[in-house]
Amino acid sequence: MEGSAGDRISKEVGAQNAAFSRKKLGEIFVDKGILTPTGVERVVALSRKVGKRFGAVLEDLGFVTGDELAEALAAQYRVKVIKEFHRFRFDQSLLEIVPVDAAVEHALFPLKVEKGNFAVAMADPSDTRIITNIARNNSLTVIPFVATRADIHKAITVHYLKLELGHAGKKRILLVEDDQLIRKSLSATLQRDGYEVTIAEDGMEAFKLVVAVKPDVVITDKEMPRLNGYAFFDSVRKFPEMARTPFILISSTATAEEEEAAFLKGFFDFVPKPVKDATLLVKVRRAIASGSLLPPSH
Repeated sequence: MEGSAGDRISKEVGAQNAAFSRKKLGEIFVDKGILTPTGVERVVALSRKVGKRFGAVLEDLGFVTGDELAEALAAQYRVKVIKEFHRFRFDQSLLEIVPVDAAVEHALFPLKVEKGNFAVAMADPSDTRIITNIARNNSLTVIPFVATRADIHKAITVHYLKLELGHAGKKRILLVEDDQLIRKSLSATLQRDGYEVTIAEDGMEAFKLVVAVKPDVVITDKEMPRLNGYAFFDSVRKFPEMARTPFILISSTATAEEEEAAFLKGFFDFVPKPVKDATLLVKVRRAIASGSLLPPSH
């Protein structure tokens, strides 16, 4: 094969600077009349302060939509936009090229392999390290497409996780609990109260589910194998979609110190074990009400 995966993705995504002067995202949005130069300066300063990419901050703040960001990134990197591809059919062998945890963490989705070329949907075409390594290990050449995080997460939900997309109007709860009896009991309680419940047995499984499910509230046990409640909380807070989602911590350590630690960590609420149904439902309703007061995130 002529050229490595790293060489090709550099040509497609990064190294085209030699052929053309790539505009910055801020300039593109100013040209479109979406932002002012002063607004760009303020967002740049904020992105540096919080350690996030400029485009992610714009979308998180609601200054641009996911579609607007995707179109601007496609123009910036001179690649194509792909939409609604969760409706397509994908072979399992294709999905196995990109592990689900990498797909979730880096907002990637494999689209097609043909004649050594590997088409991949990417929310951020500058985030090439993981996909370049995957392509190199499989002797493939990456052809990037830009997609919104929302479209990528839909595809992950349908094709990797084999779940149906959420029903409009129903509030979604992600319940993370390693004890099977407690998990079944709490799930039944929440479903009886009208919630759509997705369950995970530990923090690692929940990490793979969370951005696909896009829950209105997350309920997580503290002590779990592989990834405990605190580590799970830390791992998903970096996703823009989860930055304002209320988390409720369940713990068998029912002390004032434990509750204070949970609040300081950033949990919305705390429920001691054994969990009382009425207590849990009250706290879930409060968490959902608090979320409805926030502006929508994209």
